[in-house]
Amino acid sequence: MGKNKVLIMEAIIIARVSTEEQKDAGNSLPAQIARLEGYCQKKGYEIIKKFSFDESAYKDQREDFDEILDFVIGQKEKMVVCFDKVDRLSRNVFDVRVATLYEKALRDEVELHFPSDGQVINSQISAVEKFQFGISLGLAKYFSDAISDNVKRAQEQMLRSGQWIGKAPYGYKNITLENEKKDIVPDEFESKIVLKMYEWYSSGAFSMRLIREKLKADYNLNFSNSYVDFILKQPFYYGEMLSKGKLYSHKYQTIISKELFDKVQQIKAGYNKKHFKFAGLPYMYRGLIRCADCGCMITPEKAKDKYVYYHCTQYKGKHNAEWLREEDITEQFGKLFKKLQLPEGVVDETIETLRNVHLGKSEFREEQVKKLSEEKEKYAKRIEEMYLDRLDGRITADGYDKMYKAFKLKIDEIDTKLFNLQKAEDDYYLTSEYILRLLQNAYNLFVSSEIEEKRQLLKLILQNSVLDGRLVKYSLLKPFDAILNYTDNPTGLRS
Repeated sequence: MGKNKVLIMEAIIIARVSTEEQKDAGNSLPAQIARLEGYCQKKGYEIIKKFSFDESAYKDQREDFDEILDFVIGQKEKMVVCFDKVDRLSRNVFDVRVATLYEKALRDEVELHFPSDGQVINSQISAVEKFQFGISLGLAKYFSDAISDNVKRAQEQMLRSGQWIGKAPYGYKNITLENEKKDIVPDEFESKIVLKMYEWYSSGAFSMRLIREKLKADYNLNFSNSYVDFILKQPFYYGEMLSKGKLYSHKYQTIISKELFDKVQQIKAGYNKKHFKFAGLPYMYRGLIRCADCGCMITPEKAKDKYVYYHCTQYKGKHNAEWLREEDITEQFGKLFKKLQLPEGVVDETIETLRNVHLGKSEFREEQVKKLSEEKEKYAKRIEEMYLDRLDGRITADGYDKMYKAFKLKIDEIDTKLFNLQKAEDDYYLTSEYILRLLQNAYNLFVSSEIEEKRQLLKLILQNSVLDGRLVKYSLLKPFDAILNYTDNPTGLRS
């Protein structure tokens, strides 16, 4: 009886889907397994193991499949390896895993079965069958390449129409509308953080390290230096999407203006220059004052690990440069802030006047917003029509790119104007009242502030500060120059 015993071949079945095919019921893992189980039962094979997984057959790194391959190689007896179709094995003709299994089949160590394609690869296959297998692999690769091309074209079209193709950057959130369409909108909290980061950095008083410290202190946010850097160079916030080195205008609400973005980039570009070399060290007036005699920077120097003195670097030649204690400079600036204080009655009266003046400007602003919005829509429509002309061959790629850049520049200019109009509307009362209330308590605020807050106050108010002997001289930015004139001559402003 032992001589008549029929050997039953052992088999493993392998079912695989890629992420693009998971929703395809015909290629789902259960459907593949059911077909392979029926095939093995019909052929009389004993299934010793079943594998099912989600993994692209076109990528180089295939950890799940490598584990299966190790299992097959470790078997001592010849076995059947079943895939539903050839493209379930691979869509890459250069995949070394395909070559490994193919060579084992030709050495009669395994048999490769593809029931839905009607192909069996073993040591007995003919030249025609080998050719057919090669064709099946080639078609699988072609199909994968075609899918990839279609995805790229679809993504390109989405980008050109102003739609982002991935997860929204920090400051925004992805949402699903009632009609199931996807959209991106500013996150109420995160968008404010982004705006503050740009405003802080654009002031010139904050390094990225100081921004990180302030975010932690004020909002308990732990941002890495690289993440702060990423946010501060992200064009999405002013209206453009960066994809593979190319910029596309998007349709979503902006958080900052192009003007503010460009200012931040200018500061970032010059941050590593010589005069910023020690910008992170905690000296109050570093980089803020120049020598009236030669124009060189006034630099701080610590003496006896206790006192800080400021003096000219004398880089252009030695002269009788004075050394001034930091406390002496602070005292001089303190006198200025005392002079800038306005009486409370004057502040209230001025704010009310500004409010009344602004009411007359609201109608004009609305007309400007409407006009600019219509102009922006006109250029956006031209870009869309131009893209269709390019697809239909009515315009060359070079011609399209040239006109696209021209129209995109117009849209950027309009966006900046709209942003400034909106920001002026949103911040008008806040800004005017903030400045006036600030000056009411300017001296106390200055003397009690931390180093960086002092620097911000000085940058907000002063320009062209110089050290002339032992005297700090400066000019005031608007509107602080007019306020100082008023405090020096209270009747002059009202006449």
